[in-house]
Amino acid sequence: MTVVKKELTPEEEKLTIRDISIAAEAQTKQGDTFFLITQRWWQEWLEYVNQNQASAVNDGSASEHQFLGGSSALKRPSSINNSDLIYQAASGDSNVGIELHDTLVEGTDYILLPQEVWNQLYEWYAGGPILPRKVINSGLSQTELAVEVYPLRLQLHLMPKDERSTIRISKKETIRELHKKACEIFSLNPELVCIWDYFSHQKHALMDMEKTLDDANIQMDQDILVEVVNSNSAGGMNSFHENGAADNGTVALVEPSQSNFSNAEGLSQSKGSTRNGNAELSQSQHLASSGIEKTYASTGVSTRGSTCGLTGLMNLGNTCFMNSAIQCLVHTPEFARYFREDYYQEINRQNPLGMVGELALAFGDLLRKLWAPGRTPVAPRPFKAKLARFAPQFSGYNQHDSQELLAFLLDGLHEDLNRVKHKPYIKSKDADGRPDEEVADEYWANHIARNDSIIVDVCQGQYKSTLVCPVCNKVSVTFDPFMYLSLPLQSATTRSMTVTIFTCDGSALPAACTVTVPKQGRCRDLIQALGNSCSLKHTEKLLLAEIRGHLIHRFLEDPLISLSSIKDDDHLAAYKIPKLAKNSKFLQLIHRREEREIGISQSSVGWKPYGTPLVSPISCDDVITRGDIQLIVHRMLSPMLRSENPGFNCVSRSKTSSSAANASRLAAASEACMDSSLPNDDPRQKDMSSSKLANLEKLPMQLLDENNACIDLTVGEDKSVKLSSSSMSILVFVDWSQKLLENYDTRYIENLPEVTKYGPATKKARTEPLSLYSCLEAFLREEPLVPEDMWYCPTCKERRQASKKLDLWRLPEVLVIHLKRFSYSRSMKHKLETFVNFPIHDFDLTKYVANKNNSRRQLYELYALTNHYGGMGSGHYTAHIKLLDENRWYNFDDSHISPINEEDVKSAAAYVLFYRRVRADHHHHHSVSNGAVSSAGQHNISSRK
Repeated sequence: MTVVKKELTPEEEKLTIRDISIAAEAQTKQGDTFFLITQRWWQEWLEYVNQNQASAVNDGSASEHQFLGGSSALKRPSSINNSDLIYQAASGDSNVGIELHDTLVEGTDYILLPQEVWNQLYEWYAGGPILPRKVINSGLSQTELAVEVYPLRLQLHLMPKDERSTIRISKKETIRELHKKACEIFSLNPELVCIWDYFSHQKHALMDMEKTLDDANIQMDQDILVEVVNSNSAGGMNSFHENGAADNGTVALVEPSQSNFSNAEGLSQSKGSTRNGNAELSQSQHLASSGIEKTYASTGVSTRGSTCGLTGLMNLGNTCFMNSAIQCLVHTPEFARYFREDYYQEINRQNPLGMVGELALAFGDLLRKLWAPGRTPVAPRPFKAKLARFAPQFSGYNQHDSQELLAFLLDGLHEDLNRVKHKPYIKSKDADGRPDEEVADEYWANHIARNDSIIVDVCQGQYKSTLVCPVCNKVSVTFDPFMYLSLPLQSATTRSMTVTIFTCDGSALPAACTVTVPKQGRCRDLIQALGNSCSLKHTEKLLLAEIRGHLIHRFLEDPLISLSSIKDDDHLAAYKIPKLAKNSKFLQLIHRREEREIGISQSSVGWKPYGTPLVSPISCDDVITRGDIQLIVHRMLSPMLRSENPGFNCVSRSKTSSSAANASRLAAASEACMDSSLPNDDPRQKDMSSSKLANLEKLPMQLLDENNACIDLTVGEDKSVKLSSSSMSILVFVDWSQKLLENYDTRYIENLPEVTKYGPATKKARTEPLSLYSCLEAFLREEPLVPEDMWYCPTCKERRQASKKLDLWRLPEVLVIHLKRFSYSRSMKHKLETFVNFPIHDFDLTKYVANKNNSRRQLYELYALTNHYGGMGSGHYTAHIKLLDENRWYNFDDSHISPINEEDVKSAAAYVLFYRRVRADHHHHHSVSNGAVSSAGQHNISSRK
């Protein structure tokens, strides 16, 4: 006896998945597999399984009829289709594995499902492609679990043959495994192959076979050199030197695990050569002896000159993150002066928020050593020990975030040097409509009453923060201090979106309209931009809809829908409709055409949707007849009528005037069915409808009534149509035969453009560098608070998702700008390698300062920055610093210091920027010279007031 498998109800499916999910999540461990599933399908499934909740809330029980084919029941989703997550391989390209799109975002493009959840859904729905990903240990402590959605993609370079190959491999695999796979790919004898870290196409280090790729700091899309060596030279094998890019001499191949070529960073190129595996120089000795002297010898700069401030910091493991930040601070003129004078009297030993002065003393001591004459690199051990004591997060010898350290240092030094010994309690008063200047000064005075130090004097500014309640429009204004600005790196602050505009009154042909909107904007921004662009009348509004599969997938009616939920390859339509009275529905005209199988018999497959649906409002106050609906449809289609169409008995006209002539010819007909002055039972109305229809060609149309039955609209024009009370839409199908298509030019509804089409022109535009000004504008732009950061509105007495706008109000002497290169999501942490074009001179912030009473120009110039090379949780930090008494830029790479040209200061590695105010009044005058600052013979350098 065959057992018929019982199909589960949506509710049963939901509960099954919920129970499996709870059990699976609780037991997740390293090595488990998760599966990607497209957000679109997941959302459709969620809507399907949650569809009975509304009725359950209403009467306390799930209504049974919804699962029995009731008209309002949502259809069960079709099979899982993950194709929108992957690049479609070229046909016949069998070598290409399934590659995910590079820019997918969890929660927006895909969801991660535990294996058990995926197995169950796959058993029910099938589909694919199947996209499994492993759970790995992540984070600096290696205790966080993360799904490795994007395993490393590495570029293998085979030398001396100069062949290339791309490989995908988990960052948790060992170098030995990479070595083995590389030998398999290129069919090599493993005995004769060594593998090099080939970062920036330079040999950095033979790689330790036992290390993982993660531990070796190997990053996404990094180059790996696979070198075949000959076995006939002394000491084993001579390594082949490509373009002489490696060290200056023969590097004898040793068992890679014994090689000490890589320093702790794994990315800094070792200076000098080691022979026969004898790599016994300690790292600091090696860097100090072979690096700095050689660097300066090659550039012709005296290594024992009188210039102070050119002293390196030794790397104590992975302390380049600390070294780069410290060098920027000690080369800040105000700090150099302050800590070299008698600052001890300002140390605040009783501040509970400080470190009893010990951090300030340790920093001051280190700064003095770095400004002392002589060039011997300093080992910052005492400072590192103090730092670890007060900030355990920076203890040990792991890599950390240079900006996080900088934020801790500025805050810690401020509290250790706070001149306020007893902080008064001050309650901020609401602005209550008072002038901004008065409120800002009050906030600043309250801040200074509690916080007064060299750090505040030099680095702290003030911005204006405006919150607006979306419900009651309550405006709250505060003025908050800042120590640095953290700017987002959006590839663009705006986004170009194309939407096709349709009219319902036959007055114009559909037209694609491209507008520019804020990238993080809402639907209301898009509707407003479209309205301005298409000259929307004050009596009209736009109804926005997403079109999928030639049907309306959803109306975007909520003005707060985020534009980021609309993908570049979506198709949007906007329908111009009158601002009608409330009691109206939308007639959706869905086009179908006959599709035939190509075969001997030419057998018909039936009518399939095509083109773009049209929408027209229809009043529910009166009785609607089949003839009325025909008139509305004729009116909507009239602009596409071909001039030579005989069925309309109209005057022959040119294509250019077709739309206008047709619109005027049908105006009377369309008014007949929309004229509210004539009730439907008025005999004149009936006569009017009948006479107009007599002149019109009958279109094969069917209406779906409230019982999901099809009504033929071509017969019985006077018969009334019952409209469903529950649905807002009335579905009408028009079937386009080949003959009918000859009368209408339907190409206007056939090819709906994508929201954003990446053609050659836009690709070029997208590679233009992002400017620092754009980043600042993105930071200051008004946007809604994230849901987890809701604001308590004092008027509504409820938490609201207010919109927040920032403005700069008071700028500091030294402006520190942090570029937010690192982003975090549950599955992965990643780094943005975006190049930001930042000004070195004349960084003009005048127009960004909201305090218009301050009439002077706000000009800044760059004097220091930190750089980060490589990827998350690893990589290498350096600093570029301008020595002001020399008017010359230097690269500080731990112990190595070398002059660089000003044009080389800008790179995609720039991470934290240090700007100092340029005083117009002192622009061409003297500066204080105290070993740290002097402006002899240089432009745009100024003293502190």
